[in-house]
Parts: sequence; C-alpha cells; structure tokens
Amino acid sequence: MTLEEFEASLQSPEPPAHLTELLRALWYDRKGNWEEAHHLAQAVPTADGSWVHAYLHRREGDPGNARYWYVRAGRAESGTSLEEEWTRIATHLLANL
Repeated sequence: MTLEEFEASLQSPEPPAHLTELLRALWYDRKGNWEEAHHLAQAVPTADGSWVHAYLHRREGDPGNARYWYVRAGRAESGTSLEEEWTRIATHLLANL
C-alpha cells in the first residue's frame, strides 16, 4: 500500500482490514478519533509503537508525556509539524508492511 492509497482509505468509514495496529492508529488519528488511536498505539510494545504513542501525545498537547515516549522509541523529539511527522511515521510503517 502506498501513502497515497493509505490517505485515500480515509474516505471510508472503516480502516482497511489488512492494516497493522499502528497504521490503524494513524488512520483513526487522521479521522479525529484520538482515543481509538491512543488505545491501539499503547498496546504495541515496540519502538515503532512508542513513536506513534509519542506523536499522539504531542498532538494531544502533552509535551512531557510525548517526550517520555520519544525516549522509549529511541528517537529525538520531533521539531516538524504534526502533519509532517504523521507522514513520516506512516511512510515508515507502510514500508515495513
């Protein structure tokens, strides 16, 4: 799946069935359902799960919590826009499908 196809899937009421939990989290985030996105991300105990979790807390406006999850992800805190970070994460996750 390409980034363009992933973004096009946002027109549907439900995420594509073959998406990973973390891609589903980004899908729900983009659809405005932060709670579902957070629920999905916090259940994935990997560096990528921590990265998505960090991004979500950054979107929430909780920089302290985001900072904690960036450390857990082994990544520097993002200085880009939320849109740019979302795209960067989605591209990374899609490349690993």
